[in-house]
Amino acid sequence: MSFTPKGIVVPIVTPVDQDGNLNEKAYRGLIDYLAENGIHGVFPFGTTGEFYAHDQGFYNHLLEVTKDAVAGRMQIYAGANHITTKGAIAIAKAVEKIGGIDALSVLTPMFVSQTQEEVYEYYRAIAAETSLPIIIYNNKPKTNVTVEPATVARLAEIDNIVAAKDSTGDMTNAEEYIRLTRGKNFSVMMGRDTLILAGLHYGATGAIASCANVAPRIAVDIYEKFCQKDYEGALDAQFKLSALRIATNMGSFPVTLKEALKLIGHDCGDCVPPILPLHEDQREKLRTVLAGMGLL
Repeated sequence: MSFTPKGIVVPIVTPVDQDGNLNEKAYRGLIDYLAENGIHGVFPFGTTGEFYAHDQGFYNHLLEVTKDAVAGRMQIYAGANHITTKGAIAIAKAVEKIGGIDALSVLTPMFVSQTQEEVYEYYRAIAAETSLPIIIYNNKPKTNVTVEPATVARLAEIDNIVAAKDSTGDMTNAEEYIRLTRGKNFSVMMGRDTLILAGLHYGATGAIASCANVAPRIAVDIYEKFCQKDYEGALDAQFKLSALRIATNMGSFPVTLKEALKLIGHDCGDCVPPILPLHEDQREKLRTVLAGMGLL
């Protein structure tokens, strides 16, 4: 399969109103903001998009709005996240039926502990039921399930499993993904915003970067300046973005990103309960971070 994920892809937040309905105006405005700042792709219904809080009907509508708002300006990735193989396949089929989606990001199952053979079989079975390119999404800190490098190397042999997103925060893990899949038609995307530049130096093809919701141009600068061999400029951009990523630890993810978007003029509402807004003292710290990044 020829699809190669690359550049900066944004796991876009899901704007909602006080009743939990999609705020379509805010969503379209955010997509415009990302496109105008050079973002290469958007990824609805990732962890940052609070996929766990909405049903399939909401998701289908979100994807339709995404396609219309993107209007060919960037790639569209879609999340297929479920605790069972059957459930993930159902989501994959629904996404494929909607059409116009470039790739599918599949998170490991949550809560249920699995052996590596079970993880392998999970992805193999999903890949067999869809023609979409699949990106393995390893977010061990959230799911307590990992995809070990040897398992990724096995999965890379399957034609439509084209990449892995590594959100472990473990650079050795990402390096091993890259080392063990060299020479294969397979890519690695960084999923920890503090490690984008490090991953690019190792051979990652880009990043799925949550903080790019707020600071798209800075995130794109990391990638583009690296490609231009402006390594000092890429490092400056990485340090700027890292300050925001570290600030996200002030609240339950992704509340800090939604609060930051409000502060820069993109009100995407609050997170779905039980996640609570930041306290005012935390908001002040966030303002300082954003000002230091040149966003306020």
